Formats: sequence, C-alpha cells, structure tokens
Amino acid sequence: MRVDVDSKKGTHVVSDFDVIVLGAGITGLVSASVLSEQGYKRILVIDEYNHIGGNHIDCTFAEYTFDVGSFIFQDDSPLLRHFPELLPLYVPINPTFGRLNPQGLVTRYPISIKDDLLSAGPIELFRILTSVAFARLFRHQLNDARSFAQFWIGARLLKRSGLENYIERFHGVPAGRIDISFAEKRMGWIKEYASLTTYLRKWLKPSVKAPTNQQLARPREGFAHLYRAAAQRLESRGVHFLLGEVMQSLVKEDRTFHLRAGSQRFVASRVVSTIPIERVQGLCGMPRDRGLQTVTLISLFFSFSGKRGFSQSILFNFSHKGAWKRLTMHSDFYGRSCGREFFSVEVIADHVHGSVTAAEQDFRQHTSANGLFVGDLKLEGSHTLANAYPIYTDQADQKATKAVAALNAFGVESFGRQGGFNYQPTARVSTLEAESALRRG
Repeated sequence: MRVDVDSKKGTHVVSDFDVIVLGAGITGLVSASVLSEQGYKRILVIDEYNHIGGNHIDCTFAEYTFDVGSFIFQDDSPLLRHFPELLPLYVPINPTFGRLNPQGLVTRYPISIKDDLLSAGPIELFRILTSVAFARLFRHQLNDARSFAQFWIGARLLKRSGLENYIERFHGVPAGRIDISFAEKRMGWIKEYASLTTYLRKWLKPSVKAPTNQQLARPREGFAHLYRAAAQRLESRGVHFLLGEVMQSLVKEDRTFHLRAGSQRFVASRVVSTIPIERVQGLCGMPRDRGLQTVTLISLFFSFSGKRGFSQSILFNFSHKGAWKRLTMHSDFYGRSCGREFFSVEVIADHVHGSVTAAEQDFRQHTSANGLFVGDLKLEGSHTLANAYPIYTDQADQKATKAVAALNAFGVESFGRQGGFNYQPTARVSTLEAESALRRG
C-alpha cells in the first residue's frame, strides 16, 4: 500500500492486487475462489452493495424475514465445492409448486393434463389439438417466444393454460418481443409437453420420482448469515472485500488496471467483472449499450392469518389478470411468526408503473377475486430491485456478445448473469459458468 498525490485528482491511497473482481454476488464469490485455486494470492472483491451475495437479498420486518425473489438451493450444488461451510447453514425444505390458471383454479405447474385438457370438454379439446396440428403444419418461421411456444403446444393451449400470460409477467414484455434464441435456450421444457405420449404418461403415472438431492433454503437469519461463512473462507486465503463503495473509473495504463473508488485507488494486472455490462462500460469510459434492458422487480412482503386457499409453497400466476408473477410462502420453510404465515410477492415494476401502492392494490384485488387469502392480509414492507435479471428483446444476445467482446478486448473479463447478460436461474448454473469462463481464460 502506498499514497499517491495527483495535482488533478488529489490524494489517493493505492493498494496493489493481482486480480480485482467487480461484484460480490455468487459469480463474484466463485470467481474469487477459482482465482485463488489458480494461484493468485492478492485478490480484491469490490461491490457497490454493502452486502455480500449480490441480488440474493433478504429483508426483515418485525419477526418476519422475506426474500427478494424465490431462491432454492440443492445439497449437491457445485457451489458447495467452493464453500462447504454453507451446507449446514441451509434449511432443508420440500417445496411444492402450483399455479393459478385463467379458469381461477390452483392447479399443477406448469401444465395440468386434467385441468388444461380433459376438463376443457370435447369441443375445446378438439380445438386445442387442431391448433397444435395447425402450428406443426404451418408455423415453421419461429421468430420469438410466442411463435416458439405456439409451434410446440399450439396457440389455443398457450392461451388456455395461461403460459403466455406468465411469459409476459416474467419478462416484462409480450412473448412476441422475446428473442427466439432465449426461447430455445431457456424454454426447452415446453417441448417436453408437446407430445401426446408425454401427456398420457404424465397423466397415467402422475407420481414423479423424487429428486435424489435435498432442496434447501437460506437460513432464517438471512443471506448475510449464509455468505459470511463464504467470505471468511476466502479471506483466510488472502481475498479482501470492499463493500458499499461507489466506483468512479477503471483505467488501463499499459497492462495495468487502475480502479478508483472514493479516495482509494486499486491497481491490478487482471480485472474480472460480474456487474452489469452498462456499468462497467461506463467505468472504462466506453460507450454504454443502452439496448441491454433488465427487469426492475418489486417485492411485496405480507403476513397473513386466515384461509389462504392453496397448499403449495410456491404459486405462479398464469391467469389472464393480475400483475404479480409469483409468490413464495416463507412460513412453509421457516414456520409461522407471531402465529401468522408470511410470504413474498414478485411484480415487474413496469406493469404497475413502478408503484408499490399499485402493486399491492392489484394483488389484493386479484387474489380476492380468486378466493385466495381470505382473512387478515397485512403488507409488512416492500423492496424495489433494479437489474434483477436480463430481458431478451431486440437481439439482446448478439448485443451482449458484442459488448462482452469489446470489454475483453479492453482487457476486462466480463461474465455471469450481470456481466454476461446471461439469465442464470440457479446458483448451480452461475457456479458452473463462472468456473468455465475462468478456466478458459
């Protein structure tokens, strides 16, 4: 460590590192672990959040602890190869999944043979099958998520099941605007439901073999309690953390990077970025790619006493109305608090004009109209999260690939959900992709 005096920039404390990792989320933590395994001794992990874990965020109100989103882990996750201390901290759970369909029924997720096909009646069933046949014969131009889904299950079932509604709620834009590359990569499960034999097999043998791994939730104390153990392991191997510090610039001089954050300057020969592409472009003085849109997510936190109207721990909204997309009953995992159930509700901010009040009113009206949460429903708090996950529209994949290539040419290795504009649904995926990216590098 040294002190530099610059007549233009003032006095800076300068710290030298081998590698700087931007972002302390799952990808950043795994990156630090892999780099340490590769022999780097001095590693800095810096994040503008004041906590470790990135968008793995919990919020506590009174006796209730809520998640910003819905997070489920597994005891065979590759994340635990890096941080085995996490395993005993998790809470074992057996989550169940359901969906509220357009007919107002809470039924099987994502498709129900009984409720989506058989109960439709012979005439509607004929229309569904005809729709599938028409799509297979005439819809060969697959340009977006809607045409992809229509090809495999037909426009009729796409509408009746509510899947098209959920696709829009998840992404924040209509299915017709979602790139086909994303649909093919992340919606392949639709093909599984596209054949009659698959339907019949699932209907005749509804019991599914239980997964061999144990499903897990974060500890009731929250993510900070969980990831503190990961940070301690990394710190014991020479990794340093700097949290809650706004980064001003990232300059490259010869083959050395200079990161300025507050009154400090950090120097390293290698930089790994797991933060949003647009953010690191700005730090590097590069043109920002405004075409890479992300979801802003509003989470509503409720406590409840009464008859909730369903038994599943995670419920998706596939109905034609209601802005909310998913709710998670945390009290199913941790037990009730103050004698009350408690849960989180996710709403895309754009669907309610960014208003928490509008999101709450919409949720109350919609669930009441469908006979859910009959009793005392109380809003305990809320949280709004920017850059929750990528929106794949207007050839975002190609734009992200081009932006990442430009950063790589500059010398910054950028990857992950944020750094690679890559939707990663689980910590397992984030871990594997971080390992792969760094081992290639």
